[in-house]
Amino acid sequence: MMDVEKNFGSVEVLKNVNLKIKKGEIHALLGENGAGKSTLMNILGGIVTKDKGRIILNEREVEINNPFQAKKLGIGFIHQELNVINDLNIYENMFLGREVTKKGFLYKEAMYKRSKEILESMDIGIDPATEASSLDTSYKQIVEIGRVLLEDARVIIMDEPTSSLTDKDIEKLFSIMKKLKNKGVSIIYISHKLKEVFSICDFYTVLRDGQITGEGLIKDIDEEAITKLMVGRSMADVEFYKVRNLKDEVLRVEDLSYIPSFKNISFSLRKGEILGFTGLTGDGRSELFQCIFGFRKGYSGKVFINGNEKLIGSTSQALKEKIGLVPKDRKENGIVKDMTVKENMSLASLKKLCGKIFINKDKEKELFNVFKKSINIKVESMDNLISNLSGGNQQKVILARWLQAEVDILILDNPTQGIDVCAKSEIYSIIMALAEKGKSIVVLSSEIPELLKVCDRIITMFHGEITGCISRESANEELIMQYSTGIRKEEPSL
Repeated sequence: MMDVEKNFGSVEVLKNVNLKIKKGEIHALLGENGAGKSTLMNILGGIVTKDKGRIILNEREVEINNPFQAKKLGIGFIHQELNVINDLNIYENMFLGREVTKKGFLYKEAMYKRSKEILESMDIGIDPATEASSLDTSYKQIVEIGRVLLEDARVIIMDEPTSSLTDKDIEKLFSIMKKLKNKGVSIIYISHKLKEVFSICDFYTVLRDGQITGEGLIKDIDEEAITKLMVGRSMADVEFYKVRNLKDEVLRVEDLSYIPSFKNISFSLRKGEILGFTGLTGDGRSELFQCIFGFRKGYSGKVFINGNEKLIGSTSQALKEKIGLVPKDRKENGIVKDMTVKENMSLASLKKLCGKIFINKDKEKELFNVFKKSINIKVESMDNLISNLSGGNQQKVILARWLQAEVDILILDNPTQGIDVCAKSEIYSIIMALAEKGKSIVVLSSEIPELLKVCDRIITMFHGEITGCISRESANEELIMQYSTGIRKEEPSL
């Protein structure tokens, strides 16, 4: 890609960008959210058109004006936001838009067989006839990967492909990537997980503010140097945690069970505390807090809010008890992509904003401006669609939704998934600032370093049970991993 430029209105998104990818290379494309990575790849994938520049593929200049042309040229795109249709099964999703027919009818047997071959090549033992709605996020990601492998692409763009995968699935993905590389397939790998970049990529290019700030061999650079290229300063020594005086208990859970997800869970949360929950994928932590938030019904056990036992049977009841939840899957459970940024922020506060019939637009606008400023949401207009925002800014809007609703207990499920190092830092600072103001925060995360940055205590889960409760003073990665994998276990304690 040579001298590529792209403007959206008066905003320069890409400025004379040059990107060179070799055959059989795994090439990391790095940068903050809003740096221009997605726009550059959307140009290569035919989703948006460039204003200036040239694209040379196999020594021949090509024009790519739509995704169909990109696919025809052998360019595959695995998007961060999943595009799996829940009402179709796996093989129907994989063949969507290129269905195999026989005598005018869908040739289901052939599509099933080929999908099974692709899944088996990835060591995924799942029936291709399984409906997508029954799959968890990691398997939906695998369906997306299988779809591109089915297209026999020669250049594959992977945008945060591991954000929803388990460690075991990531190993499988990396094994597949190495096989593709050996076959001469080129992979452009976008990720905010620098450890992954250093373990799988050959070359790197860093974008900042729509311009390239560095490129070279991965073996010739370290994580701190790459971070500095991304954000313009070193982030290695930034401290987020601040000592606070924790106050009275605001949430207590006793012997909560929701079989088969978790059983006999007991813990407490104090006013102003940041409590971490971690474990391996499938440990039950998300389901636990979905029950506390009223999203899942049919659990047993007791939940106390400010010392009073509560039966929370719906999300509206949870909101009444001043509990908010930021879900781990922004696209499916967090944002409403066809609504504006302002409307998404107001969703939990409509009762407060409504008069007898209509929403008070002036008040809605006023509150939007307050939270836009207080947590630094980068958006040109409150009437922009939320889908146009970067992942980090979308996450801030969802955070602001609950702050606007004035919740006291805020549950954050993987709050920095798929966002860059600078946006992560902003989220950590927001969490700490909220705790200092007396908000009680629960952070669910698979990233142990993240929990160590902000948490007062860390509770570990394994196979649906609590295995440990570790104080900040005692916590370290090795100890947390021992509890998270069931190697060590202590009696659960409130």
